[in-house]
This record gives sequence, structure tokens and C-alpha cells, in this order.
Amino acid sequence: MIPLGLPGLWVMVGGILTYGWLTGFRTVGVATIAIVLGLAFLGEIIENWIGFRYAKRYGGSTRSGWGALIGGLVGAGVGVPVAIIGSVIGAFIGSFLGAAVFEYSYSRHTGVATRAAWGAVVGRAAGAAIKIALGLIIAIVGLFAALS
Repeated sequence: MIPLGLPGLWVMVGGILTYGWLTGFRTVGVATIAIVLGLAFLGEIIENWIGFRYAKRYGGSTRSGWGALIGGLVGAGVGVPVAIIGSVIGAFIGSFLGAAVFEYSYSRHTGVATRAAWGAVVGRAAGAAIKIALGLIIAIVGLFAALS
């Protein structure tokens, strides 16, 4: 679900909470709930923040980082009506355009703006990969809690 831009981490957290509720929270305790909630929040923060950092790493200013962050969020929202992968495509396009426009408004140099925009796209991809890894960890924590 995560590679498709769907709220996979939150679905897993919801599944773990539902399992805990159905079993009277015998094996899913406060620690498990805190861990999976923390990992889900961390995944959301990292996915968005890393695009910001990569736009700067690729030579952009802080402004390009903010453009990548804002553009990615707006693009994901705009892409929601397109079935299955619209929000993913929208987030990538939004990160690119946001970083490019914000950086160009600052530096007035097309090359710098384009490089920062590609950095934002690389950062968005890296953030998605990290979020997938965190999803795997959430699944493992949930399985251990259910089987203990």
C-alpha cells in the first residue's frame, strides 16, 4: 500500500489496534501501541522531510526545500482523485515543481533550480523507501505481539 501512496502504515496501526481490542489487549499492550504509533509518525515525518533535505543537498537553498515539502503535500492532495497511484505521482510532480519554482524565485538560475528539483524527487523516493522499511518493522512488531 505504501508504494501506491495509500496510508499503509496507518492501516497496519489500525489493524494492530483492532486485533488488540478483539483479544482484550492480552498480547497487544501499551508498549506495542506506542511503538507502532511512533514508527508511523516517524515514517510520515521522514517521507516529507527528506525531500526538503535532498533539495538542499542538490544545491538548492532553504527556499527550494520548502518548495519541495509544500509542493509534495499539495501534489499528493491534487493527485488523490486519480485511482491508486495518483497521490504518488502528484507528490513527485509537486515536489519537483515546488522545489523548482521556489528555488528559481530565489536564485533566478534555471540550472540551480532544476538540480534542486531533481534532488527533491530523489529525496521523495528515498523517503518512500524508508517509509516502506518502517512499515516492515511495524508488521514485525505487530506479529510478535500477536504471537506472544
